[in-house]
Amino acid sequence: MNFKFQIILWLVLWWKPVRVMVILSKMFFAGVSLFAAFGFLLYGGRLFLMLQRFPVESKGRRKKLQEVGYVTTICFTCFLIRCVMMCLNAFDKAADLDVLSHPILNFFYYLLVEIVPSAMVLFILRKLPPKRGITQYHPIH
Repeated sequence: MNFKFQIILWLVLWWKPVRVMVILSKMFFAGVSLFAAFGFLLYGGRLFLMLQRFPVESKGRRKKLQEVGYVTTICFTCFLIRCVMMCLNAFDKAADLDVLSHPILNFFYYLLVEIVPSAMVLFILRKLPPKRGITQYHPIH
């Protein structure tokens, strides 16, 4: 449904760019970013609270709590910043995010809202769980 709505908006904007449709398209993306931000906050927060209920002796509990907290915070913050930027972009001509004529500004914008946060999340989650040893096959009796 959302995908079809966005395609219709793009086609109308391509055919005849009306200011109201441009604002509507940008607000649609801001809404998607806002839902993503609150999705990370909701599910990351639920996972954080679930991990807090584990016994204190639980191996790696504190490290996992930190990882979940960091990833949730980073993702929530980035999507919220993107939402705010899209809202500003929709109503203020000076806050244009399409800075194709300024590749350095374009680079820094995407560096701050996509590349650095993605690299931080990958760095936080870099350690994979240990491989399990090969166990013998035991038929069910």
